Amino acid sequence: MSSPNAAYPDIPEADPVKPRRHEWPLWEIFIRGQHGMSHRHVGSLHAPDAAMAIKNARDVYTRRNEGVSIWAVEARHIAASSPDEKGPFYEPSESKVYRHPTFYDIPDDVGAM
Repeated sequence: MSSPNAAYPDIPEADPVKPRRHEWPLWEIFIRGQHGMSHRHVGSLHAPDAAMAIKNARDVYTRRNEGVSIWAVEARHIAASSPDEKGPFYEPSESKVYRHPTFYDIPDDVGAM
């Protein structure tokens, strides 16, 4: 009896005890709307590469022409802080009042700030 992969010699035989599973990487998708300046997270999808992730995101998340720009970021490249560490993580910034824009008058002519 021939092997199921005999027609594809470059594909290694699967271990019958441990099934081999290959998934495309997970991509996080961010879209900038027509009336906004920032991108917002709209969802996730699997794709073999960045170009295909952007094409798939266009088809899935911008069906009504609501986006002007798409970012696709491979999920494994995203680093995030833990919500459990919120207090100690953000505490140092509270003692630096100069970081808060309460001392500045922003003219009305300045847009998108």
